[in-house]
Amino acid sequence: MHTKNKISYTYEEVEKDSEGYLKRTKDWNILLAKEIAQKENINLNSDHWKVIIFIRKFYLQFNITPSMRMLIKSIKEKIGKSKSNSIYLFKLFPKGPAEQASKIAGIPKPVKCL
Repeated sequence: MHTKNKISYTYEEVEKDSEGYLKRTKDWNILLAKEIAQKENINLNSDHWKVIIFIRKFYLQFNITPSMRMLIKSIKEKIGKSKSNSIYLFKLFPKGPAEQASKIAGIPKPVKCL
């Protein structure tokens, strides 16, 4: 049972959809992100955090979860060319950079685009 003054939730307590994405973006916090990453078998480092924080800000600004193509283009502009390729991003997020990073960032799953 949740109390109104409770600041953070654990992953088990927070509302998620059937795939484990948070239902409410505002429930997200850094500890929750670490817990989600652990469940995804990802050991977060500074490069993971750059992508996670980037896509979270992108979502909060544009109200859309970036697709892989949008993610690569935007990371190239914001973080740098050396880290804006799919090979590098798949090393960080093996199950799919857009999907897995979005889950850890507490934002909705991106819509598939080809």
